Formats: sequence, C-alpha cells, structure tokens
Amino acid sequence: MHGAAAAGWLLVALCAATGAYCLLRMRSAVEEQRRAAGGEALMGFGMAVMAVPAAVAVAPRWAWLGYTAVFGAAAVRALWAARADTHHLHHLLGTVAMVYMAATMATAPGHHEHGGTAGLPVVTGVLLVYFAGYVLWSGARLVPIPAVAGGAGGKGGGIGGVGGWRDRPELARACRLSMALGMLAMLLTL
Repeated sequence: MHGAAAAGWLLVALCAATGAYCLLRMRSAVEEQRRAAGGEALMGFGMAVMAVPAAVAVAPRWAWLGYTAVFGAAAVRALWAARADTHHLHHLLGTVAMVYMAATMATAPGHHEHGGTAGLPVVTGVLLVYFAGYVLWSGARLVPIPAVAGGAGGKGGGIGGVGGWRDRPELARACRLSMALGMLAMLLTL
C-alpha cells in the first residue's frame, strides 16, 4: 500500500486531517451527523496508519490482523446501520475495502513490502471502479453547494458555534471525497 515516500506522507497527512475534522464533526448538534462522523474518523485515522511509508515502519503480521478485526467490526456496524438508511452502504463498502486490504497484507508472503501482486485482482478491480465512481460523483456534488446564510458572524460562525465548522455539509462531503481518493491510492498499490 505504499508507493514513493513523499506520496505516502501526503496520503498520511490527508487521511489524518480528514480523521481530525471528523472528530470535530462528532460534536455536531445533528445526531445522524455525529454517528457518521465517528465511523469516518475511524476510517481516516486507520487509512493514515496504513499509509505510513514502509521505509519508516513495517507493520508486523499481527498488526494487519488487528486492522482486519477492527474494520470487520466497523463493517458489521455499518451493515446494521444500512438497514435503516442506505447512506451507510458507502461506509459499509469503505470498511469492507479496509478489511480486504488488511487481510491481503496479513496473508501476503512479503506483507512487509507493500505492493506488488497481492490480493484478488477481481475484488481489487471492483473496489477501484466503485471508489473511482464515488470520487467523480461526490466531486460533482461539491460544486453546486450554496453558501450557508449567516457566514462567520453571530452565533452561527466560528469553530464551536452552531453551524460552524462541524455542521458544514460541503466540508463533510469534501472529507468523504478525500477519503475516497485515499482509498483509490491505497487500492492502486495493493
């Protein structure tokens, strides 16, 4: 899952920043947004850890098995949530992709080398097609978002205020887009 060291560090930074913003979104007044933000924070930080360049840290086999277990539990939670709202199907596919990548790295003979021909090409291809489509679809949805009335002034502005950074739908969409791009990068190097 690691290419050039510079690209790897950029992916780590992108995923960690996305995870951090999702933690901030967990303080939202909207319950559904808080729930989604928790899963997205887990994905962001998990992707950041998985993207650390192999030249810096080589994850042992037990770490990949741990990632498989953690994201397997997150996949079960997303499957349960998808019964009530189909929006969670994207979270389900994201967690399944993380389980797949971690399991592939745990079972690959040279799992410490990250990259090559590990994994099932069909599964990898299906996940690549899905995330590429999601990137295009969510990127197109970012364009027409109107500005929030009230801007940065009064009670609605600022980081902690209602309607502040944590309740901005366009930022939540940008985070999902960032994570989908990160997932694409990680799947391409699998």
